Amino acid sequence: MKRGKKYIEAAKAIDRGNLYDVADAVSLVKKTAVAKFDETIEAHIRTGCDGRHADQQIRGAVVLPHGTGKKVRILVFAKDAKAEEAKAAGADYVGGDELIPKIQNENWFEFDVVVATPDMMGIVGRLGRVLGPKGLMPNPKAGTVTMDVTKAIHDIKAGKIEYRLDKTNIIHVPLGKASFTEEQITDNFQTLIDAIIKARPAAVKGQFLRSVTLTSTMGPGVKINPMKLV
Repeated sequence: MKRGKKYIEAAKAIDRGNLYDVADAVSLVKKTAVAKFDETIEAHIRTGCDGRHADQQIRGAVVLPHGTGKKVRILVFAKDAKAEEAKAAGADYVGGDELIPKIQNENWFEFDVVVATPDMMGIVGRLGRVLGPKGLMPNPKAGTVTMDVTKAIHDIKAGKIEYRLDKTNIIHVPLGKASFTEEQITDNFQTLIDAIIKARPAAVKGQFLRSVTLTSTMGPGVKINPMKLV
C-alpha cells in the first residue's frame, strides 16, 4: 500500500517495536494526526476471545465522558406517546413501518444509531438483513431496545458508543477527535478499557487483551502495552 509523505514523516516518530504506556501513546497519536481535517482517534483492541462461541461474545455500550466529537443522528422506531417522547428528547427521525420501504428500497441511511421500543422490534426485525451488516440493528445489551427512549437518546447524544467483536475478534471504537486534549482522550480510553475488561467472558482463558492500538484516521498506529492495562 502506497503511503503519502505526511504519513511516512509521521511514522518516523513511532518506534514500531515498542509498546507504549497510555500517556505516551495518546501524545504520539495526537502528534501524528497531521491531516487537514479534524481526524478521529480510534482504539483497536484484539482480544483472546473466539467469537465463534456464544459464551465468548462481547457486546455492550459505554458513555465516554467527553463524547466522540461527532454529531450523532438518531433514528427511533416508536409509536404514539413514545414517538412524541422521542421527538421531545431530540431524536433526528421518528417513525414506524412507513420507514421500512424507505430504508429497504430507497437505500436511506441518513442516521448513525437506531433505537427501538420493544413493541416495534417485530417491524425492525424485517430490516435485519440491511441494518445488521452495518452494525445498526437495535440491541438490548447496547441499550438501544428500551422503553426509556429519553435516556437512550440523551446517552447517545452525550457520547455513548457501542463496542463489539468483529469477525477477527477485534473491537474497533472511536475515542474522540485529534482536537481533543490528551486528558480527554485518555479519560475516554480508560473508560472504554474498564468497560471491556469488565465485559470479559468467563469462558476466555489466557491473556484477554492481546494487543491495543491507537490510531488517527490518516495516521500510523501506536501500540499500547496491554499488560499494563489489566
